[in-house]
Amino acid sequence: MTALPNARAFFDALRQPVFAGSMSQSQVDGINRLLAAFTLYGSGDRRHLAYGLATSRWETGGRMMPVREGFARTDAEARAHVAKLYAQGKIKSNYALPNAKGLSFYGRGDVQLTHERNYITMGTLLGLPLAQNPDLALDPAVSARILWEGLLRGLSNRGDFTGRALEDFIHDGVCDYVGARRTVNGTDRASEIATIAHDFDAALAIGGLPVRFATVAPPKPGVPPLPESVAIGSPVVEASPKPATVQTGGLGAWLKSLFSGKAA
Repeated sequence: MTALPNARAFFDALRQPVFAGSMSQSQVDGINRLLAAFTLYGSGDRRHLAYGLATSRWETGGRMMPVREGFARTDAEARAHVAKLYAQGKIKSNYALPNAKGLSFYGRGDVQLTHERNYITMGTLLGLPLAQNPDLALDPAVSARILWEGLLRGLSNRGDFTGRALEDFIHDGVCDYVGARRTVNGTDRASEIATIAHDFDAALAIGGLPVRFATVAPPKPGVPPLPESVAIGSPVVEASPKPATVQTGGLGAWLKSLFSGKAA
């Protein structure tokens, strides 16, 4: 495994272009969480990492932690948000309507996992009861696992959100950040997210991460625990007022803390 040699330089380079000059502790923790998960389950391509981080930045409204659809605080609010979109004709079906067990499958996570069939598919793939407990997708560790499995050719050897994977758009000398949006949602906001991906990639390079680096192990079912400071088990809707503490020990130290249950 190749650790991020200079985490402070990475965050310093990232702060202004991606977060308007200021980052909360929750945002820093959220990024470290995704870095750690990529080291465990990623492809070893820095550009894939950058695009996944950009996707979370966009889908979570900059929070870098899993959210409910519409940035709702509660299940009821999220259901009402989707119902409103449907009533306005902005979506083709009200996928937030509860099933026979009263469970609702609106968007959750770093990237919005929607529809019961997708919760079933992802849950089966990862060995997690997502269809029985959809709020698991709001757990920071589970959400990170879903993000990387959905974007990359992981356990299924395909992109599980749309059938397209980042490897289809970013490989060898090809880096199509605009086209990569098709791994999530067609061409919606593709250019904006591509710009964010370029900023993340530049910051990772400044932090000393090479374009190609070794990951810990090949993808496998399951999700490791996160440190108590990160594994909050609920979506972050508001930024923390506390000053951010940058993890300076690199990915290696973060992974060590991840498995020990102590913050790095």
